[in-house]
Amino acid sequence: MPSRPLSHQAALLVIDMQRGICEGEYQAFEADALVERINSLAKRAREAKVPVIWIHHEEATGPLQHGTDGWQLAQGLSTQTSDILVRKATPDSFLRTGLERLLKAHGVDSLIVCGLQTEYCVDTTTRRALALGYPVQLVSDGHSTLDTATLTASKIIEHHNATLANIDSFGSRATLVAAADVGFLQ
Repeated sequence: MPSRPLSHQAALLVIDMQRGICEGEYQAFEADALVERINSLAKRAREAKVPVIWIHHEEATGPLQHGTDGWQLAQGLSTQTSDILVRKATPDSFLRTGLERLLKAHGVDSLIVCGLQTEYCVDTTTRRALALGYPVQLVSDGHSTLDTATLTASKIIEHHNATLANIDSFGSRATLVAAADVGFLQ
């Protein structure tokens, strides 16, 4: 069942969908399917005049070093000139990035969150958004990660979906919504 369309101004945050963690050695679980779902979300967001914000993680070295091939958006992702790019250097998309100022400038008061990696940047950004008072639609099939020594990627995703949807201490809540069911105002 589709979620109720948002009755306020939302923004779509697409976190760290970069080549360095969508392709090759560090390719996230089901990355190709994730690219397709995010393209569909971004297209629907644009049609509804919802800002699409691409968050790029960057490091001094490694696969996400700024400007390298691995830092670029994953192949197959569709962007538009109206989309916004925010660079970050921590798992928190708000920390030292100007994201909150950007959201306020666009009148955004709720977020739709998807991307990589579930237990790092998606989790941290979702918690920070809730702490700042932004209700979040967490795209339940719109984030991913890698297997670890103790858990499979699918178990990590399942765990974080359950955990983030059950946090109520911030006031604002994270609601789980499948990508196909995310509601956008038109």
